[in-house]
Amino acid sequence: MKVEKARITDATQMHKLINHFAGKDEMLARPLSEIYENIRDYFVVKQGRRVIACAALHVSWLDLAEVKSVAVAEDSQRQGIGDQLVDACFKEAKELGIPTVFCLTNKPAYFEKLGFSQIDKMELPHKVWAECYRCPKFPNCDEVGLIYYSKRGI
Repeated sequence: MKVEKARITDATQMHKLINHFAGKDEMLARPLSEIYENIRDYFVVKQGRRVIACAALHVSWLDLAEVKSVAVAEDSQRQGIGDQLVDACFKEAKELGIPTVFCLTNKPAYFEKLGFSQIDKMELPHKVWAECYRCPKFPNCDEVGLIYYSKRGI
């Protein structure tokens, strides 16, 4: 499967994919407007014209970026597609000179398998909480914070 940068025409399918898993309380929902506004953050994997997976690398600060919205269609899971997407995020972080990547997730074991380590969310800079107030779970966040440092290969 080929990982590529998302195009504006992919946004509606990405929205549907992300919000499918959000509806199952497995990730946070994303409004379509936010996907359009941040389309440059996203990578996708397609089968033909169908977006079967996506992930984003969102720059938070000069030395910190977030991997978010990692979603793989249920009929395409367990093929390493998510791993390829996260790897694309790592490569882009390296190209941008960003040494540290974090994520907030309900699936910490998956990200630990990729080399992330759990951290106390409160150790993250306040800047990363900018979108939290829009979350329906705010202020009772149940996500786990994980971090990946450059010394591990970014």
